[in-house]
Amino acid sequence: MPEEKPLSAQLERWLGLLGSVIAPASLIGALLFYFGYVSSRAQFDYFGIDVDAVGLSTQDYVMRSPQPLLVPLLILALVGAGLIALHARIRHRWDHPGFKVSIERSIMVGLVVVVIGVAMLLTYPLLSSWDFYPLVTPVVLGLGAALTAYGLGTLRFLDSRREQAPEGSRATPRLAVIVLVWVAVAACLFWATATIAQWSGLGLARHQAKNLDDLPSVIVDTQDRLYLPEQSGVTEIELAASDDSTYRYRYWGLRLLIVGEDQLYLVPNEWNNHDTTLVLPFRDDSVRVQFQFRNIEP
Repeated sequence: MPEEKPLSAQLERWLGLLGSVIAPASLIGALLFYFGYVSSRAQFDYFGIDVDAVGLSTQDYVMRSPQPLLVPLLILALVGAGLIALHARIRHRWDHPGFKVSIERSIMVGLVVVVIGVAMLLTYPLLSSWDFYPLVTPVVLGLGAALTAYGLGTLRFLDSRREQAPEGSRATPRLAVIVLVWVAVAACLFWATATIAQWSGLGLARHQAKNLDDLPSVIVDTQDRLYLPEQSGVTEIELAASDDSTYRYRYWGLRLLIVGEDQLYLVPNEWNNHDTTLVLPFRDDSVRVQFQFRNIEP
């Protein structure tokens, strides 16, 4: 098939150019940053904080990415191993008389699943309230697209193996279609992983809200009264002037949620739907912070 060689060489040249522009390490770093950001945004939004206001660095987001990516990576590894084993079994049936018909039917099934996924996209205003919509939709689209792309690629291989390949003018669009469908699969995988990362961040926040005692305990001395809500459960005492000439008020019952670029983000000891997140300057003489030991005997 002389027509295939220039096309394959051109595709390899494009991939090589893309690889030279976007290094694998940079691409992996960008993905880790993105999923770490999505997870962190959902986590701190639960406490009413815009993560952009915290001032986390790129390294902070990258270091937070393994937690939301653990489950998707495990699933991909297991599913990938299963698909490789399935492909090895399919190879032994390539010469079977009815194998090509089975592949064509699988392509039709894949297209039907893709149509269902597209219908879910178009009916977003009706299905947006469904909690599992952001995960089910890309999974359905991705499964249908993957089945279609694999079937088309197998048919193309069988045609070339049996020396029944179409003319060059028809082979080019077929290869282009296969590549574009696999790109769609990658986009669906990205979408599903981002959804899982968002859910992971929200789940981590809810776990923290149930176990606020696990966070570092903080005692705060301030020059001015903070006027915290009474239902927060935070204890306030007024310091005597003879004890401290600078700081007038002391607060117990606070936990450190996260340290921002120049601020401390504190939450009460126990979660309440009326609670607020307290933001205090970190590198400022107007506030003195003490971290309490864990109540665990050495």
